[in-house]
Amino acid sequence: MMDALKFDNRFTNTLPADAITDNTRHQVNQALYSRVDPTTVRSPHLIAYAAEVADMLGLSPEECRSELFIEVFSGNRKLDGMDPHATCYGGHQFGNWAGQLGDGRAINLGEIETPNGHLTLQLKGAGPTPYSRTADGLAVLRSSIREFLCSEAMFHLGVPTTRALCLIGTGEAVMRDILYDGHPEPEPGAIVCRVSQSFVRFGHFQMLTARKELDLLRTFTDFVIERDFPEFANIATPDRYITWFNEVCERTAGMIVEWMRVGFVHGVMNTDNMSILGETIDYGPYGWLEDFDPDWTPNTTDAQHRRYRYGQQPGIAQWNLMQLANAILPLIDDPKPLEEGLSGFARAYEKGWQAMMAAKLGLKKFESSLNDSLMMLLTARETDMTLFFRHLADVDFNTGNPVEPLLNAHYSAPDQKIIHLTSTWLEDYQQCLSQQGVDLKQRRQNMNRVNPKYVLRNYLAQLAIDDAEQGDFERVNETLDVLRRPYDEQPENEEFAEKRPEWARTRVGCSMLSCSS
Repeated sequence: MMDALKFDNRFTNTLPADAITDNTRHQVNQALYSRVDPTTVRSPHLIAYAAEVADMLGLSPEECRSELFIEVFSGNRKLDGMDPHATCYGGHQFGNWAGQLGDGRAINLGEIETPNGHLTLQLKGAGPTPYSRTADGLAVLRSSIREFLCSEAMFHLGVPTTRALCLIGTGEAVMRDILYDGHPEPEPGAIVCRVSQSFVRFGHFQMLTARKELDLLRTFTDFVIERDFPEFANIATPDRYITWFNEVCERTAGMIVEWMRVGFVHGVMNTDNMSILGETIDYGPYGWLEDFDPDWTPNTTDAQHRRYRYGQQPGIAQWNLMQLANAILPLIDDPKPLEEGLSGFARAYEKGWQAMMAAKLGLKKFESSLNDSLMMLLTARETDMTLFFRHLADVDFNTGNPVEPLLNAHYSAPDQKIIHLTSTWLEDYQQCLSQQGVDLKQRRQNMNRVNPKYVLRNYLAQLAIDDAEQGDFERVNETLDVLRRPYDEQPENEEFAEKRPEWARTRVGCSMLSCSS
């Protein structure tokens, strides 16, 4: 069983391990990882698995439902060739250098080769590691459901992301204080198996530079380029590092454009949560922009300063890239090429954002004044972002009331002022479509390719969590199935496309989330 999983473990076979082999909290030096086994759990059970990810790994549906699968991906059993380990990295958290962080509750099982390249399998919530600090290394069901569903939802939306193979309940309770208000309670535990080409973060490079381990920094950077960016491996240094940094900047810009397109707010864009692949990583207190408010953040920890709010995400990404640039500067000695790379990020983001906004409106090219007035319209009244853009494709300019399809996107009945503003904007929009020669019959189809009907709204995730905490996992799997086709009309699943209900406006898990998981 599971013979398709052939481990080669290039990371642990190539790079230095922690000399201290005990699973105790300590500062690590001259190493990039510590070997550590997952903690066994009492009563593991399968909650859900992603068939597409299983297929990518060469695993059949029968294998994914087997006892062996559950034992392996709960951390209770190792397959031949596995080399479990947690990696060491640092990072800036909310703008402040936090020193050594590392995989505090993530354990890499190892790397496998597939027909599409190498992939790393990682368990999240599988017990303590040397980087857990004062925490237990575990994860609760609610956060694990959110990670599992969002990883797959983002993939099907076309957003670069890590993937999730499976979600397994542990049968054990985990104590958590969900709002950090001094009221911890036991919650059901769970483990997610995450899958990515690489889980290397900006913070890996930062930690090596902070420890002044510059030879290891060079070795590690060369390893990352050779393994994950082989097209740059034969370029002479320092141009190899500059070219690689430019690529990371471009990939990061592309990822942020996609976040903005679908209304995703990461919530905790620390440098240790930034992937060098330009993938969305670490689904913690994320949220989906329902009411179009550029200042909104789902993270209660960030409620005062809103550092990681929706509209700030491009700027934070560039700031994080600057920290990566500072970390690899010793390999180059000249800051100018890195500064040019950061400027390249800004250009790539702006170009991508304009193209994305034009596509959302069904235009052939970006129109600045039309877009500016749209932003004013969306913020003039509490307006659901997903519904507005989806319904905009349904506007028929040949009817006497083209505004009608957009009215349901508001969270309260629109008054005459809003209706007038919308009508005026639609007139400008129609004129722009005409000037650009847009085929109105094709417009709807084009817009519906980039404006999803179904996203993982915060309340939808919470409904799945509520049922799962009572032992009913049907809604988890049902939600996953709907999110596999986010751009399709699914008449039988209209309830998943409805805007946030009033009860979810202030409920914990819907409007307020913490890093507690």
